[in-house]
Amino acid sequence: MSLSTIPRTPLRLLTHPYRTLRPITGGGKQLRVEGRKPGSALVWEMGAGMHAQDEGIVKTRPGGLALVVVLPPEVDVSRDGSIIRTIEGVRPHGILPFHGPPSAEDLSAVLRRPPEDLGCEVTDYLRWRGIPLDRETARLIRRTVDLSADLRSISGLARSLYLSRRALGRRFMSRGLPVPSHWLHFARLLRVAIRLQNSGESVLSVGYDVGYPDAFSLSNQMARLIGYRPTEARMYLGWEWIIEAWLRQEADTGALAPEPTVEFLRSLPPSAQPAEPRSLQTRSSVRSDRRGVGG
Repeated sequence: MSLSTIPRTPLRLLTHPYRTLRPITGGGKQLRVEGRKPGSALVWEMGAGMHAQDEGIVKTRPGGLALVVVLPPEVDVSRDGSIIRTIEGVRPHGILPFHGPPSAEDLSAVLRRPPEDLGCEVTDYLRWRGIPLDRETARLIRRTVDLSADLRSISGLARSLYLSRRALGRRFMSRGLPVPSHWLHFARLLRVAIRLQNSGESVLSVGYDVGYPDAFSLSNQMARLIGYRPTEARMYLGWEWIIEAWLRQEADTGALAPEPTVEFLRSLPPSAQPAEPRSLQTRSSVRSDRRGVGG
């Protein structure tokens, strides 16, 4: 079926291999089933209709599902307060001006485009997913993501943040968050994924630039922290799904406090939820084991 023959509905789904858009006609239930594939995006064409039920579906979309908003025709966003409030309330990955039915190619380009401020986007996503962050902790996470472009060690991170390793680790642990080493390694891997999506460079070349000795080490680290390999990170576009995959790994291994874990797992389908989340059972022992990792 060509794009021109697909029924025009306000909400459509773009998934790998990014050739067609599937209309969302079954509401949130359909989206919860079909919108969880890595690298997927929900496209909201505001010009095809702006209904309360559509806004509700967009706001409650599954975690990891990027949102691309296509503005209505002949709208001045700077003057239309209702449009601004609506867009701010749904946290889009990207916003496109109206230019007719969007093509899968244009939307794919939006998905792979690097964020202007990666650290800010990460903390915004965490808050959207129900992970509580006070101002100082959010600042530390943003700085960790920013510094991950150059830093390779927790000692270097702690010095750059003007904290001891112990104080830095204690701050994250006391707030029920993964240890600092995981944040630093994850941020480096997130940068690797974004770069792979936006270049034809080899995994070896990209990995070496961010401090990995070889492609094998990078691939194993990514599989351990995220559950995906670099080839998959290049294949599936966007970055929200990568954060979601990492959060899932951290929740499964007890690196998130019980309250955020319950909130996070609540949004997953029953088939994807662990029968006995370690984070709710053996958190203290897991934390004890990890003190030497990121401390």
